[in-house]
Amino acid sequence: MQPMKQPKRYLITSALPYANGLKHIGHLAGAYLPADTYVRYLRAQKRDVVYVCGSDEHGAAITIQAMKEKTTPKEIVDKYHEILKSNMGDLGISFDIYHRTSSPIHHETAKEFFTALNDKGELEIKETEQFYDEEAKTFLADRYIVGTCPVCANENAYGDQCERCGTSLSPEQLINPRSTLSGNPPIKKQTKHWYLPLNKHEEFLKNWVLAEHREDWKTNVLGQCKSWLDAGLQPRAVTRDLDWGIKVPLTDAQGKVLYVWFDAPIGYISATKQWALDNNKDWQPYWNDKDTKLVHFIGKDNIVFHCIIFPVMLKLHGNILPDNVPANEFMNLEGDKMSTSRGWSIEMQDYIDDFVKKENGGDMLIDSLRYYLTTIAPENKDSEFTWKGFQDAVNSELVAIFGNFINRTWVLMHKLCKGKVPVLHADVFDNADKELFAAIESSKSKIENLLEEYRFRDALFEVIDLARKGNKYMQDKQPWIVAKQTNDDRQPTTEAQKSIDNCLHVCLQLTANLAIFINPFLPFTAKKMLNMMKVVDKMLEWENAGKSKLLSVGYSLREPQLLFRKIEDAEVAAQIEKLKERSKKMETNKPSTNNLTATVATLKPTIQFDDFAKIDLRTGIILSAEKVAKADKLLKLEVDLGFEKRTIVSGIALHYQPEDIIGKQVVIVANLAPRKMKGIESNGMILMAEDKDGKLHFVSPENQIDGGSGVS
Repeated sequence: MQPMKQPKRYLITSALPYANGLKHIGHLAGAYLPADTYVRYLRAQKRDVVYVCGSDEHGAAITIQAMKEKTTPKEIVDKYHEILKSNMGDLGISFDIYHRTSSPIHHETAKEFFTALNDKGELEIKETEQFYDEEAKTFLADRYIVGTCPVCANENAYGDQCERCGTSLSPEQLINPRSTLSGNPPIKKQTKHWYLPLNKHEEFLKNWVLAEHREDWKTNVLGQCKSWLDAGLQPRAVTRDLDWGIKVPLTDAQGKVLYVWFDAPIGYISATKQWALDNNKDWQPYWNDKDTKLVHFIGKDNIVFHCIIFPVMLKLHGNILPDNVPANEFMNLEGDKMSTSRGWSIEMQDYIDDFVKKENGGDMLIDSLRYYLTTIAPENKDSEFTWKGFQDAVNSELVAIFGNFINRTWVLMHKLCKGKVPVLHADVFDNADKELFAAIESSKSKIENLLEEYRFRDALFEVIDLARKGNKYMQDKQPWIVAKQTNDDRQPTTEAQKSIDNCLHVCLQLTANLAIFINPFLPFTAKKMLNMMKVVDKMLEWENAGKSKLLSVGYSLREPQLLFRKIEDAEVAAQIEKLKERSKKMETNKPSTNNLTATVATLKPTIQFDDFAKIDLRTGIILSAEKVAKADKLLKLEVDLGFEKRTIVSGIALHYQPEDIIGKQVVIVANLAPRKMKGIESNGMILMAEDKDGKLHFVSPENQIDGGSGVS
């Protein structure tokens, strides 16, 4: 196979975060940390790379947040833009520019983009009926409409998505829809909008995505694209009836703005323009030259926009298309979906406040988070953050393997080699020395190939594994034992000193290589290692990786620095308690639905009797109950059905203590398909009722009856 031609330049983007609130570490792991790792690697390769991002500051989500905080949309975006920019910088995300879509250059760029497509006849005008609030005298964006979710009966689902069950919705699907502005049911009213006819570009997308990129794109990305294309694409509106946003640049479009999904990705282009202005560069090659490699880092909820819609826009506008869109899946938290609205999340700001700003050397805890998030990155499937997992990763890997090797090397070098890089003696250079140098050399290509393929988790494993090999090498050589082989002057014998010199020389060269390899992942750690070695940043250039002569013989080195610290049990316990308390507070403060109208609104769609008859409800007795490890909401139950015993995993741990429900009679769905939860196969579901305060209660027979009795 011929090696691929290296692009002349790279343009790397991360999804623009909404400037309507704090962002959590799931966002960090999905779109920003992997992009930053890749960009730092490209910079070490001395490639021409620009990394752009910025705040997405338009759309209904902004105006809704402004209503919640009783302020203006501009004050909201000004507030959260600065917070997001600061959070990203504090956690080492090294954008070349962090821009904003409220800037004049973005408004100009987005209007020009729309005008170019409209003038070429690539947009269609349609009149449709849309929801309208008669009291507020305004058309309602999807986020201005709430109602009951037809899937999970959440009474406060938005017109575009239910945030409880995650189902994508349209306002027409909501049961009993109502306006968030007046609380009244909306009416339908005629309005005119401009549409991008995606259906006309299906053949192009099938050839470009499913054929051209079937070998190099992730299967989860291709799968979602195929699903959309198989279902058939429909025209999509590019304008909206809103006050907040980019005004449509047409005289017959009064009161209309560009739809945020159309406006936001153009933010990558406007950010590049601003970067070019700030640095006296030409922005056009980064978007118009086929020798540019464009890569979008996003979460899976943005796949359709970056792989279906934006590429059509770029093609019609004459820009280059993305080379890859390495989208990540979602990261869950302690057994549940991460959600800021439910208080079940770790905000970036919280981590910075609790770990980074509370102590000197907080940068080591930035790298600790970066390390753990990379090791559990949801690259191909959803993953899970747990505080215990974070503790184990830091203590058992960063501290015990990587940090331990560096520290032992430095301490022994100062003790046995007078604080200088010792000479390498050819006459005692043995197979173990050769093998470790060979491992250093081969690691370069392994790590490089994995980074080029966006397999950051595997690449980081290779770095840690190389440090693990260093620990084994040192343990086998045992220079502290060899040092006890002394002469009459109580100094190590000549042969002993040669063995010590060779061991520590090899370990020091390995340390220099580890600094280069770890730099894309843990940049603060790499900087500390440079300081210990008394070398400049140039050492971290990728061309130096894999070499065995990075540190000169006789060169004096500084005392060792603490690269990482252990995470204590008390810190883990405090964070878990904080998570529970915040989630409980959010549950307590959610709007009450204790009224007849709300009760009726929770009814799900009508089913036939035959559908209900398929459900096999049985009584059972709880024989045992225990908490599921690393899952605060789950209990593992053993239930006696009379004719057999079942293991059932139930999400009731926040409502009941295990010891309080032993002997409790319950009703279960006995013919539900088995499902694995936290590695445990659950065979059934306990019926529970939820009161107006969110408390769960068992649904039980009035009197004790035999286990296994049918319920009808």
